[in-house]
Amino acid sequence: MSIGKYFLYNLLIVSCLFSPGMSCAADIQPLSEFTPTDRILILAPHPDDEAIGTAGVIQKALRAGAALKVVLFTNGDHNEWAFIVYEKRLTLRKKEFIHMGELRRQESLKALELLGVKREQIVFLGYPDSGTLEIITKHWGKTPPFKDFLTRINKVPYQDSFSLNAPYVGESILSDLEKVIGEFKPTKIFVSHPVDANRDHQSLYLYTRVALWDLADKIPLPQIYPYLVHIAGWPIPRRYHPDKDLGIPEHLKNIEINWVKLDLSPEEVQNKYRAINFYRTQIEYEPSYLISYARRNELFGDYPVIKLKMGQGNNINWVDVETHGIDQPADEKEVIISRLSYAFDGEVLFIKVTLKHKVDASFGISSFLLGYSKKTAFPEMPKILLKVGINGLEISDRSRIVFKMEKAGLQFKGKDLILQIPIFILGYPDYILASARSHAGDLPLGNTGWRVIELIK
Repeated sequence: MSIGKYFLYNLLIVSCLFSPGMSCAADIQPLSEFTPTDRILILAPHPDDEAIGTAGVIQKALRAGAALKVVLFTNGDHNEWAFIVYEKRLTLRKKEFIHMGELRRQESLKALELLGVKREQIVFLGYPDSGTLEIITKHWGKTPPFKDFLTRINKVPYQDSFSLNAPYVGESILSDLEKVIGEFKPTKIFVSHPVDANRDHQSLYLYTRVALWDLADKIPLPQIYPYLVHIAGWPIPRRYHPDKDLGIPEHLKNIEINWVKLDLSPEEVQNKYRAINFYRTQIEYEPSYLISYARRNELFGDYPVIKLKMGQGNNINWVDVETHGIDQPADEKEVIISRLSYAFDGEVLFIKVTLKHKVDASFGISSFLLGYSKKTAFPEMPKILLKVGINGLEISDRSRIVFKMEKAGLQFKGKDLILQIPIFILGYPDYILASARSHAGDLPLGNTGWRVIELIK
């Protein structure tokens, strides 16, 4: 049967009511103490994230005698507004963006030195600020390297980088991370969160997951502790409040993330505050923001893996998942997706989208599905983007459309939309990295955090 006919017959829309999956936030547990046998790897998307998210971790790990390494994913050279405020001039020349990246690198070196980190413990990768999520979803294999529209650069330009002149492609990033992780053999990894609003923060988590799957038979599996930075309206109140806790963002409290915290001493909070103040290129842009993270604790937590057990016959084992978190609308009436569910029968991945209200012509849902297989190298696996709306369905692999259905073949009935995606389209994966987004036209109305799905056959 052709792919087109397969989808025509297997795009099902049904109306039914299911009880929402129960999830609740347990009490925040303390992070276990570091020991001399620990090997702590800090992965930071941009210069300043290592201090914002883990300055306390760094201090306690070094004090415990643990081995430590800090890796900076990008040099943060794409924040043109911060550049304008800091340099007090407007420029779009390539060398000026590189200049900003160098300034931010120096800020990290000074902040980390204050926290006790030696230069040989710091690694700069130098990949494109604001471009790394596009790379993981599009730029693999024969696809040309990503080219930043501001810097006009398509390879690592910084002399003091781990892989100078490495092209901006997924293979370069994955290779660098696997070399660092494989050689260092961390026991604990602190990395940006998959629900973070910043695209580089999301992608670093995804690359880390893939790297660890690739290294599964080569190194002991480390514990992963994602930290939050970019969450709308958090933390509050703004400014320096060393006597306050860093709490869970309100809209992330009643979901299945298991949170842990690291309590800091007054001296450690003060050192964190001092370290953050080295990032003048960012602080002058928004003076009250970064220092808001210098509080009595640091917060970490990851989603559990979604385990899809293969259904038999007509028995579909639906698993309901959290459906919002990144840029949740202030007005709940604007939320389109009320529930997202997945299931698996061995040949088909089922995606059920339960809509909150009747949709209009502007309705749209997008979903990335990045499969990982133990038998196929990740660069060779499909990178699927599914787009569905009132006008039809489109499925593409790295921007190349592999299936398209006009609105005549797409019907809406009730509030439930069930899509059946053949597993061969995804490359017969063992795991899937998945996210979903609802929108009205080009206006995003709600993004889910990235989730790891395991297909249990």
